[in-house]
Amino acid sequence: MNAPTSVWWTWLAVAGLGTFHGVNPAMGWLFAVALGLYRRSRRVVLLSLLPIALGHALATAGMLAAGLSLGMVIDHTALNRTCGLLLLGWAAWHLLRGHRMRPRVGMQAGFAGLTAWSFMMAGSHGAGLMLLPALMPLCGALPGALGATRGVTTSEIAAIALCLHSVAMLLTTGVISLAVFDHFGVAGLRTKWLNFDLLWTGTLAACGVMQLAL
Repeated sequence: MNAPTSVWWTWLAVAGLGTFHGVNPAMGWLFAVALGLYRRSRRVVLLSLLPIALGHALATAGMLAAGLSLGMVIDHTALNRTCGLLLLGWAAWHLLRGHRMRPRVGMQAGFAGLTAWSFMMAGSHGAGLMLLPALMPLCGALPGALGATRGVTTSEIAAIALCLHSVAMLLTTGVISLAVFDHFGVAGLRTKWLNFDLLWTGTLAACGVMQLAL
């Protein structure tokens, strides 16, 4: 696979992870639907998505900034190994105790409360960590693919990736929230939805293995 093709596949991976995060009810859409049903307002469902997406983006940005900053001071191979082990450890923690550490927010939460809740949920689930296996190769490949004359920096690449990831997450969350609120209802999800705790844990572990293999 040549460099430009590899870059495009990496962009798709970044957007795909945003979609995956948006599908996970723990990342916000289930809470948005609950708020809308509690207040009997479709508008509340839509408005609640903005702070939820913002909190998720802030948590992801913090993790990306930490990972990319470490990449400037330690060997790239050592960073890959460290991130891979961290992802595997986070997967194990999430499997054993992650479900016990979910922050509680009431039905009267405002913009700041929803943002803080989303930030803590994304952080405790390791959402930002999942992006590192995709973003680290991207930061190395994209400047050469775009051409040195454009002066693309690692920070700009990370910012673009974060925006793409966040938009994909927001769109997915919005579509599912409205579908559940307007048509399916929360009760039906008990028998018609996946066990996302196990799927999320498996994805964390898979990202960790991928990072170790880089």
